[in-house]
Amino acid sequence: MTDSSVFYRSRKPYPTAVRGEGVYLYGAGGRRWLDGSSGALVANIGHGRSAVAEAMARQAHELPFVHGSQFTSDVLEEYAARLTAFLRLPGFRFWAVSGGSEANESAIKLARQFHVERGEPERYKVITRVPSYHGASLGALAASGMGARRAMYAPLMNEAAWPKMPKPDPRLSGEADAERLRAVLEEAGPETVAAFICEPVVGASDAALAPNPGYHARIAQICREYGVLFVADEVMSGMGRCGAPLAVRLYQEEAGGDLNPDIVVLGKGLAAGYAPLAGLAASPELYATVMEGSGAFQHGFTYAGHPVSVAAGLAVLEIVEREGLPGRARAQGGRLLAGLRDLQGRHHAVLEVRGHGLLLGVVLGDPTTGEACAAPGLAGRVAAAAWERGLITYPGTGAVDGVRGDHLLLGPPLSITDAETDELLAALDGALGAG
Repeated sequence: MTDSSVFYRSRKPYPTAVRGEGVYLYGAGGRRWLDGSSGALVANIGHGRSAVAEAMARQAHELPFVHGSQFTSDVLEEYAARLTAFLRLPGFRFWAVSGGSEANESAIKLARQFHVERGEPERYKVITRVPSYHGASLGALAASGMGARRAMYAPLMNEAAWPKMPKPDPRLSGEADAERLRAVLEEAGPETVAAFICEPVVGASDAALAPNPGYHARIAQICREYGVLFVADEVMSGMGRCGAPLAVRLYQEEAGGDLNPDIVVLGKGLAAGYAPLAGLAASPELYATVMEGSGAFQHGFTYAGHPVSVAAGLAVLEIVEREGLPGRARAQGGRLLAGLRDLQGRHHAVLEVRGHGLLLGVVLGDPTTGEACAAPGLAGRVAAAAWERGLITYPGTGAVDGVRGDHLLLGPPLSITDAETDELLAALDGALGAG
């Protein structure tokens, strides 16, 4: 498109999408793709839901915008109450922004301000994992352990502020795995650490990797012991995608009840692609500490709490609850995972399949060694072959050492049917054979 005025993300050719319906996207020439990754695991309820569009239109007619430093709105008040109830986070306060990067930036700043308000200004470090991905803005990117996306911007980051912990190790019990946080805290100086942040089920950086039962409960225990905040980044894994409102509680028995991190970060599935919406839910203690201290969160974005986006989120939440989409994610995720295991048995380049609900990963590699390929590229080739067969996937690499480690992330809309799941598997079967 040499005559275009658009600054494209890369130099590859981009087809024009003109319509979405259910799990399908349609191009300008009439071609159809099954959206096997919900874009970037965003379109949780599927495309083309008129109820959401109508709710947005009503809100735009009534009240399209107010600034969060001046007003609240009825729709924001209702949504915050409904959302925290759905997430089983009693007393938590919802801070609304436009995207996951903004939400994680907000969580990092809130953690810092909390400790300053409590008289511990020396706490500024945030421990994260390698690999991980928390967003594209500088703070969120600094928190991320994703080599290729960080390398160019490393001079802009204070690396000492972001100690890194190894990723979950499935060979360890959840408790032993989590105990590795203690060593990182001690090395960093626990009195200087503000927070630990992790994705309960890893997304783009290490396709659907999750720790064993007991991990998150022990993480929460260690964080309390050291006075460090526990931040669960549920931008991708939350809102039912993994089969539960929050993925951090997938192993409910480990918590002896609801496991509540200090901050839960949300995005993607909140408005399911119908409008830009993300945010965080902060514990009652965090909110009270800030409001009783300086009296204001020293942070903000122009479009935070935008009424039309929040109206979209409310309409999406009503669909998620009415249609029982977390349960559907469990059921269809089980069907898809079983199909992926069948493909693993027939395609030797598939080293592992894993995940929860409809956040699933296919780990690819060298079938002769059973390890990552010497150079990346396999995931891209399989994804291209899937595209030609009418299937959209989410390829990635770098989970092993920042460069090597090919994988595909799969996350179709939670509304996907049995027949559509079978169609996805058939297309992926052909792509793996061609890739």
